[in-house]
Amino acid sequence: MTDIRNWRSIGVGGLVVALAALSGCATKAPPPPAPAVVVVPPQPYPPLGAPANMATPPVDALGVRHTINTGLTDAQATWSLRSAYNVAALNCTQPQHAGILENYREYLKSHAKKLTATNKALDKEFKEREGAKFIKAREAYMTQVYNYFALPPTLPLFCDVALAMSQDLKAVKSADLDGASAASLVRVDQVFKDFFTGYDQYKADLAAWQARYYPAQAAVSSVPTITPPTGSALQPQ
Repeated sequence: MTDIRNWRSIGVGGLVVALAALSGCATKAPPPPAPAVVVVPPQPYPPLGAPANMATPPVDALGVRHTINTGLTDAQATWSLRSAYNVAALNCTQPQHAGILENYREYLKSHAKKLTATNKALDKEFKEREGAKFIKAREAYMTQVYNYFALPPTLPLFCDVALAMSQDLKAVKSADLDGASAASLVRVDQVFKDFFTGYDQYKADLAAWQARYYPAQAAVSSVPTITPPTGSALQPQ
């Protein structure tokens, strides 16, 4: 009888130990998951090697971008196209653009009287609007025009379009120069509008990238000044 009680005592004790061990295994917390690896994509960069922060012409509620070539008079359009042509002749020096300079010289020769009249008409417009200080106002305006067409990131595409433009203008008569200039200016300006659209997209992409990966990163606020191309002139050549 004593042996049976001892056996039962040993059996119950062992069972308690076993249950305790199982209980400890059941309540043990799993190891924490490894932290997720965040892969940061490359930072967006400006298109065509442009400065990191620059102003672009505004876009209105209808989605139309207003550049320096928006809303021009006939005289302004013809003279602005001539200015673009001048910038191209001075800056498009790659062998594939060699025809621009020769075509520009022929353009000045063929349309000398018309361009002189356009220049006088533009002076008159500025004088009517600005009064006695019209010369200074016009020179400031023309500086902006030259700066616009001399935007460095756009130069390769600008030169390609300018070459095609120079070929097209060879067949234009002086009597039709205003209309041809306005049409050519639209074509040239599209190079810059496309660049500005791409630049605006870059700024949006950069803002989204900073907000997601580096929310404390401050954006650069300075806007670089782009100077006119070396050798360009603000008066007829």
